[in-house]
Amino acid sequence: MRALVCAAYGPLDNLAVEDIPLPVPGPHQVRIQVKAAALNYPDALMVQGLYQANPTPPFSPGLEFSGLVSAVGEDAGRWKLGDRVVALGQGGFAEQAIADAGRLMPLPRGMDFETGAALFLTYCTSLHALQDRAQLRAGETVLVLGAAGGVGIAAIEIAKAMGARVLAAASSEAKLDACRQAGADATVDYSTTKLRDAVKAFGGGEGVDVVYDPVGGDYSEEALRGLRWRGRFLVIGFAAGTIPRLPLNLALLNERSIVGVYWGESVARDPASHVRNVGQLLEWFAAGKIKPRISERVGLAGAAEVMQRMTMREVVGKVVVLPEA
Repeated sequence: MRALVCAAYGPLDNLAVEDIPLPVPGPHQVRIQVKAAALNYPDALMVQGLYQANPTPPFSPGLEFSGLVSAVGEDAGRWKLGDRVVALGQGGFAEQAIADAGRLMPLPRGMDFETGAALFLTYCTSLHALQDRAQLRAGETVLVLGAAGGVGIAAIEIAKAMGARVLAAASSEAKLDACRQAGADATVDYSTTKLRDAVKAFGGGEGVDVVYDPVGGDYSEEALRGLRWRGRFLVIGFAAGTIPRLPLNLALLNERSIVGVYWGESVARDPASHVRNVGQLLEWFAAGKIKPRISERVGLAGAAEVMQRMTMREVVGKVVVLPEA
C-alpha cells in the first residue's frame, strides 16, 4: 500500500510516498481503509521531532482520519468490516491505517468522510479549552489569535455557539474574511494594527474576558495585557515557533489567569468529559452552528508541501489528505 513516510526526524521535504506492507491489526485494534485524513499542526511538528510526544520513526503522520473498517483484531469490541468510522490515532496519511478500537467512533449520520476527518481534533480542542478550562459564559468576550487556522475557526464557531462575542485576529484580509464567514463579530489585522488597543476597544475599554492563543510568539504578551479583570488566557500552542516568556506580574494585575490546554491528555484522564463534549459538538453540527472550513484537498504526494505552508501560517481552515486520489 502507499503511505507518506517519515523515515527519520528532520525537514518536511524529507517525507516521501512509499510502498509499505499492509499493516495487520493486533488485539483491541482495527485496520481502516482511509478515505480522508485531516492535516493538523502537530503532524508537522512530529515529523521534525518537535512535538510533546513523538512517534518513533519510521511512521506515517496523520492524527485524525475517516474511512471503512477493513480488518478487525481480537477483542476489538463492536467494530465489524465495512463500518464507517472516524479515528484519532496515528498513520492516517496512508491508504490503510491501524487504530485502537477505543479511539474510534461511528461516522455520524449525514456526515461525509472529509468532514468527519476534519472535525474532531480541532473542535474538541477548542470546546475543551473554552468550556472546560476557561468556563466561558454567554455574553462574555473572546479574542482568538491565529483565528483563520483550523483551531482558530473552530474556536470562533464554538464561542459563538456558547453565546460569546468574538474578536478574531489574523494577518491578512483574506484570513480575516474567513473569520467573518465563521461568525466573528469583529476582526483585527495584527500585522498593521496595535493588537492591545484593538482588544481594549472591543471590550469596551476594559479588555476581553478570554484570550485563545494557539500562536505564541510576539503577540501573546499584548493579548495578555488586553485581558480585563479576572480574564483567562488559554495556552493552546505555539504555531509562531516561539514559546513566549510572559511577565508574571501581568497575571497578578487584574487577577488574570494563565490556563494550559492539553486536550489529548485530558481525554485520557477524563474520558467521560470527552464523550460529553463530542455529543455537544454533534448537536451543534446537526443544528448548523459548526462546520469545518475545508480549504484544500490534496493527495499523499501533496501533503508535505501543505505542511510546510502550515508551519509558515499560510493555510486557512483545514486541509484534507485523500490517500486514494
